Amino acid sequence: MSEVKDRTTELTSQYAAQVTGDLERNTKEQDRIGGEIQALQEQLAALQHDHTVLVNLQQALGGASPAAEAATATVSSVPHQGVASSKPGRPKKTAATNATTTASKKTAPKQVAPKQSPAKVSSPKAPKPAAEPTLVEVIRGYLKQQSEPRSAAEISDALTQAHPDRTVKTTVVRTTLEGLVAKNHAHRNKQGTSVFYTAPATQEPAAG
Repeated sequence: MSEVKDRTTELTSQYAAQVTGDLERNTKEQDRIGGEIQALQEQLAALQHDHTVLVNLQQALGGASPAAEAATATVSSVPHQGVASSKPGRPKKTAATNATTTASKKTAPKQVAPKQSPAKVSSPKAPKPAAEPTLVEVIRGYLKQQSEPRSAAEISDALTQAHPDRTVKTTVVRTTLEGLVAKNHAHRNKQGTSVFYTAPATQEPAAG
């Protein structure tokens, strides 16, 4: 009977240890997935911010002239080409505008130019408020500037100092780094219990 009890006790302890290990792995997996969700949410927020900025720029460029509004309506899927895409709307007015500009240049070439410049000069200046880079772009740029491997905590501290207006969490940085490693955009080196990240070696200039 004592042998049976001993075996039962051993099995119970083994199952208890296995359940404990499964719980730890489950908790770590929840933390990892939670970090990925936070990273994706931050990337989504950055994309939504970029979309808002681009829409505002498109509206500003489109409001400069009726021809620009018609052009931006046809190429709404490519906001960055809003200035260049205004060309299709010009042919209908080219004859009249060329006639007026050539006539005005003959009379007063230096005084007429400023009257037509505000609509054309103000539109290139509008794209100045460039959208902020995403966390992935910031981390990749930081790794390229480093000559030594950096941990997720070190990268998080450095980005917090470089971008005090952004909330940079270590868990989000680590998840983003793992995503870069999966895409071969970064390398991971494990030293003991610590993990360090570097930029891909292929992006460094070849020796000789």
